[in-house]
Amino acid sequence: MISSFFGKTKPINYIVLAIFLFVFYSINVFFGFGAQVESHFIFLELLAFAVLLLALFIINQIVRTEKVTDFNSFAMLFFVLLLVAFSETLFNKNVIFTNFFLLLAFWRLLSVKSIRFVKHKIFDASFLIGIASLFYDWSLVFLLLVFAVINVYDRKNYKNWLVPFVGVATVFILTFATLRLTDSTDFFGNHYEFSIGLLKTENLGQVVNVKTMIYILLMLVLMAIVFVRVRNIGGGKLVLLRIVLFIFILGVALALFTPAGASPLLFTFFPAAVFMANYLEGIKKTKLQELVLGLSIVIPLLLFVIQVNQ
Repeated sequence: MISSFFGKTKPINYIVLAIFLFVFYSINVFFGFGAQVESHFIFLELLAFAVLLLALFIINQIVRTEKVTDFNSFAMLFFVLLLVAFSETLFNKNVIFTNFFLLLAFWRLLSVKSIRFVKHKIFDASFLIGIASLFYDWSLVFLLLVFAVINVYDRKNYKNWLVPFVGVATVFILTFATLRLTDSTDFFGNHYEFSIGLLKTENLGQVVNVKTMIYILLMLVLMAIVFVRVRNIGGGKLVLLRIVLFIFILGVALALFTPAGASPLLFTFFPAAVFMANYLEGIKKTKLQELVLGLSIVIPLLLFVIQVNQ
């Protein structure tokens, strides 16, 4: 029953997930970490929630237009469930805003497959990554994804390799001009520190917890299964999934090496949701599909309850 409901792409699916996200976000704000929440302004919380709703809509549009999954709402569902399972990631508002701009950049990069307006799409993606870096410095790492996409689709045109630098430089020039007017140019030196968490801690456990490590390992296994299935079926989805995998790898790298508390694990939720949706689509037995989907809902809820009660 659950799989049949989310196996469609009707507006009701988005509405249901939006309501669920609102309830979960409200509980997380008011009961999850009271001592931390008191310092936040209500406006900032509402803005962050609105950005998450937009992110949910963007994910739905990406999977529909770029066909990285079948026509269903599974990717949106899994994205919300990952937010529930890792509710602690929502207290860093800068990461939420960064994730929004990165999703837009990913959308532009995945659309390069049409080989139309390649330079425009590369510029847009680089520009959006530059904006994302204003909220979270290490997001500039995703420029590697831009160059990877260029290498896959249109590497013979040397001008394409210069466009990312132009896109990022445009953001920095506009930002510098704005900061110059307010005499706040020290922002660049204070913001772009590129701190590495492992250099400031004695062991990996201080940077990433057990729950995160289990999540990463499970996702790698699931991704391997999906790639085997897609390779056997054939079609043009394989290249797109490789790009999505690279997004996940970059997100995991940030989660492992950036300072604890930065919560960059949110950057992995979109690629993880895509692969989880593809995995669920590959299950042909309805009862087994319902069981997997049921566990995927119950486990995040249990993790959220445990997190709230800590």
